[in-house]
Amino acid sequence: MSTRFPFTAVVGMDDLRLALLLNAVSPAVGGVLVRGEKGTAKSTAVRALAELLPEVAVVAGCRFSCDPAAQDPGCPDGPHAHGPGEGRPARMVELPVGASEDRLVGALDIEKALADGVKAFEPGLLADAHRGILYVDEVNLLHDHLIDLLLDAAAMGSSYVEREGVSVRHAARFLLVGTMNPEEGELRPQLLDRFGLTVEVAASRVPEQRVEVVRRRLAFEDDPAGFAARWADEERALRERVVAARELLPKVTLGDAVLLQIAATCAAFEVDGMRADIVMARTATALAAWAGRTEVTSDDVRQAALLALPHRRRRNPFDAPGLDEDKLDETLERFKGEDPAPDDDPEPDGPGDGGPDGGPGGGVPPQPEGPAQESAETPQDVPQETPAPENAPEPAPRQGSAGAGERAAVPAAEPFRTKVLSVPGLGEGAAGRRSRARTEHGRTTGSVRPRGTLTKLHLSATVRAAAPHQKERGRSGRGLVVRRDDLRQATREGREGNLVLFVVDASGSMAARRRMGAVKGAVLSLLLDAYQRRDKVGLVTFRGRAADLALPPTSSVDAAAARLEQLPTGGRTPLAAGLLKAHDVLRVERLRDPSRRPLLVVVTDGRATGGGADPAALAARAAGLHAAGGTAAVVVDCETGPVRLGLAGKLAGELGGTAVTLDELRADSIAGLVRDVQGTQGNRSGTRRAA
Repeated sequence: MSTRFPFTAVVGMDDLRLALLLNAVSPAVGGVLVRGEKGTAKSTAVRALAELLPEVAVVAGCRFSCDPAAQDPGCPDGPHAHGPGEGRPARMVELPVGASEDRLVGALDIEKALADGVKAFEPGLLADAHRGILYVDEVNLLHDHLIDLLLDAAAMGSSYVEREGVSVRHAARFLLVGTMNPEEGELRPQLLDRFGLTVEVAASRVPEQRVEVVRRRLAFEDDPAGFAARWADEERALRERVVAARELLPKVTLGDAVLLQIAATCAAFEVDGMRADIVMARTATALAAWAGRTEVTSDDVRQAALLALPHRRRRNPFDAPGLDEDKLDETLERFKGEDPAPDDDPEPDGPGDGGPDGGPGGGVPPQPEGPAQESAETPQDVPQETPAPENAPEPAPRQGSAGAGERAAVPAAEPFRTKVLSVPGLGEGAAGRRSRARTEHGRTTGSVRPRGTLTKLHLSATVRAAAPHQKERGRSGRGLVVRRDDLRQATREGREGNLVLFVVDASGSMAARRRMGAVKGAVLSLLLDAYQRRDKVGLVTFRGRAADLALPPTSSVDAAAARLEQLPTGGRTPLAAGLLKAHDVLRVERLRDPSRRPLLVVVTDGRATGGGADPAALAARAAGLHAAGGTAAVVVDCETGPVRLGLAGKLAGELGGTAVTLDELRADSIAGLVRDVQGTQGNRSGTRRAA
């Protein structure tokens, strides 16, 4: 087995190490979600934690790691003979992003169940992780239904597998750790809430710490075994401390005063539900045990709040996670009671007691907070301005502020709930909530012969296939004689996520302040809709003489919102360049992910005033490329005023799609409830106006 980087040799990352160790002390805390930029030792720290967990005793030969002292009466491999069992290291099991449901929860052999009445069960990763660690790297890229199964098992401590009435249950208690890079997309708030703790990590901005990181990493790569040996004493001491804290945990008391502080803190920060209160109580108790105390203090409550609450306050993808520490301190002080006196000379609260180089964490001082980083999720401050008439021109830009012919960015109008825009036909893309598709989950629409392993049995179709052959197969009893050729796979129809590519006109014709604010508000609303429907999004803008890929296709809609917020306007309208750039982007994405169908959303008034001698003809030819490729398209018509040229409707016809006005885009508009975006085979009508 390969040598892992020692946990105590990780430089800095105090909050991350503490959160992992608290879960090692008390798995009931509910796991850790680690959020941070790439290259910050997230995976290294998680993998190193497995070496600190104490050895577990298991029943010999049990595939579900039953504890000999407390056997699971429902174990599929049971009942077991009583005995001391055997010891083995705690496992760390990794769940790949592309894993199937059967790989996660296990698979039942339906053929044996139907023909022989035997529950033949192949355990999945949840069974392997029982009494150990289950690690999910890039958890935000995992399919939602797999995350639901994973978090349900973590909450209940058991896993249920059911296929056509044949069910198996087994214990599944594990320490759940997920890592993610927010730039690649966010988790839904409902799923964020299911993780007990969350930690934000970032690379140190302190040169001395960065030097120490490089030094230790190079030393480990040159001689992994020798490097691990130099940290063996620190690893052993930390492992013993984990064991001692586990033994002390049942003796820790949670007084009424600190319990009131926990409830008051959760109420003050308006977190949804009661899970936050419970997690904070368990975390504060684990903190006390980790510090060697038997009573919880206000300091424990404060630390628990910093770990358990930030991700629970995020209600939409554009909210930045975080906690107002001044408000937290005020709340704790207001509800402060008589705290128990802390033990004399308690052990340090940090995760490590020192390293070969001396000092906490091995000779490197705790990492100070670096300069505040500008968050991609927080809109820039925009000064308040007196409302201007809708078509009033922008004030001239200050010299050197935005360049010739360029106007500063204006804030977006308030987002609204949009109509559903869907791609016609039946796709086979990743599970989502936008367009119809053949999926693993959804309503059953028919049956087919299975290709490979049977995953979803169509019971009635299987019985109909087997019934005519019972006599020739010598059936003599009540059981049905089923052969592999009789099995039928259920076909199901659900919804898929799409690639929504926005092509936004940022030219001078869009520069009227109220118009551009309304356009940004509409695009922001569509981005929120894309987030809720599990789409990937991309952003192309065009103005002046060229088009720009402002954001390559990504699952991070908050990144798209940040780029939109900063979008300046001005110059001519190279509509053809924008459409050609979009065509290039979609061509590349079809090669990368051919099953994800695109939806092109062009936001413009339809004018074409740049890019050649006949810009309108060039735009028409560029639109024809999308129509010929069958790309579903919608044009959001931004034209306003009493006199309208209808150019956006003409563009929609050239794209083979449809056009909607900004007003018609609203879900509460009287123009209709749902509008499908028509492909090349669809409606080529012009702009439809509200009655």
